[in-house]
Amino acid sequence: MKYINFTREQLLERIEAVELLNSELLREKEQETKLEYAWSGNLGHWYWDIKTNTVTFNPLKVTNLGYDKSEIPEHVTYQFFTDKLHPEDFQKTMDAMLNHLHGKANVYEAEYRILAKDGKYRWYYDRGKITQYDDSGKPKFLAGIVFDISEKKELELELQIKNEILAEQATIDVLTKINNHRSLIDRLRSEIADASRMAKPLSIAIFDIDDFKKVNDCNGHICGDQVLADVAALFKKTIRDTDFAGRYGGEEFMVIFTDTDLAKAAKISDRIRQSVEGYFFVNDLKITISGGVEQYKGEDLTELIHSADMKLYEAKKKGKNKIEPIY
Repeated sequence: MKYINFTREQLLERIEAVELLNSELLREKEQETKLEYAWSGNLGHWYWDIKTNTVTFNPLKVTNLGYDKSEIPEHVTYQFFTDKLHPEDFQKTMDAMLNHLHGKANVYEAEYRILAKDGKYRWYYDRGKITQYDDSGKPKFLAGIVFDISEKKELELELQIKNEILAEQATIDVLTKINNHRSLIDRLRSEIADASRMAKPLSIAIFDIDDFKKVNDCNGHICGDQVLADVAALFKKTIRDTDFAGRYGGEEFMVIFTDTDLAKAAKISDRIRQSVEGYFFVNDLKITISGGVEQYKGEDLTELIHSADMKLYEAKKKGKNKIEPIY
């Protein structure tokens, strides 16, 4: 930096800033300030002189973003970095700094994405602390350290995706891509507790594909699997957003009707039955289903399912392709 054209006031201000920085570096050395971390991704220290709004830092912080040292301005301000923050991270990063400056947080600490020269974002972990105050007690100088945590974030994202896949596999039936037995029972248990607490109506229906064994015997199990998948798709298409459908087991399906009485649940169940009856399955097969509907009346989960199952048995006895009770 050339000082030949500086005014006396500017020179004094620059001398004060340099002395401030030097005293901070000496203080860190003497007191072995705990800003040195052996973590990977360490991009070095930074220092912010609030009065002159000057940031002094290890060039790695900028060259890591793809910039050359020659592209770093002589006077780097705090905004040089904040202007490159990802829009979603800007406010929370500003809040973290303001909370520390106003004494609401012991340290400034933030994770944020910052724009690199190639147009992509890199993840940084930033941590700093006020190290000097002026005579009136206002913050005068901050020191901190910054890390590139992009690789860590990528690993976290991969882990999150894997966990989501595992969670889906634990709740979704592999063949039909609809909720499995476990998720049905968990949901029904939760809905029973909610219905008991809030005194809201709750109904369930159990469906069975009529004569499904004949489908497998006459057309093969591959055809049977396709029928199961198509029936499941019809369930998802026909039920309401508030309903919860799943494969109960084999060729049986269950629908949980939240905040729904018996009459309404039976009507929706019959709409499901009609959608299956009117559908042309693989090899132009015509399939029908029967269903039993029951409203929760304070019994336990097993008894509620058994009651719906008995209604399903009645529908079968009456000739199949029926919903019991009929409304």
